[in-house]
Amino acid sequence: MQPLLLLELLILLAVANGTPVIAKKILGDRLARPLDGGTLFYDGKPVFGPTKTIRGIVASLLVTPFAAWLMGLQWELGVVIAAAAMAGDLCSSFVKRRMTLPSSSMALGLDHIPESLLPLLGSRLLLPLSLLDVLAGVAIFCVGALLLSPILYRFNLRDRPY
Repeated sequence: MQPLLLLELLILLAVANGTPVIAKKILGDRLARPLDGGTLFYDGKPVFGPTKTIRGIVASLLVTPFAAWLMGLQWELGVVIAAAAMAGDLCSSFVKRRMTLPSSSMALGLDHIPESLLPLLGSRLLLPLSLLDVLAGVAIFCVGALLLSPILYRFNLRDRPY
């Protein structure tokens, strides 16, 4: 296992997943266009919901490669991590809408596994990560997100304490 590399990837995962939240706090409703444009799926429910915005995805795709570069990593790694994290988050939102869960509601596992698993698997294209590294990274990310969420809520960086 490669603990230092895993730590760097977890930092990039936090940047990729946290940037849309910070962009929302900084910009408020400005540029907050829902990615699905308010479109309903054939089941009559939103495709992703109003909290999945073009602004958030673009912000993640711009900030994460810059963060990777600042950390001395390939900027391309930042692109892979941001794109895969956003894809995982969109998959989670899509499934949650099918389950009739409201936007920003918590679904244990579904909220954190796709947005960490997909980027870590994608990172294997550029880095020598083992499957054990990937699984450890997902586990650490999930536990860390659950532990940090109440703290981020207290600092008004999250809308809900979970």
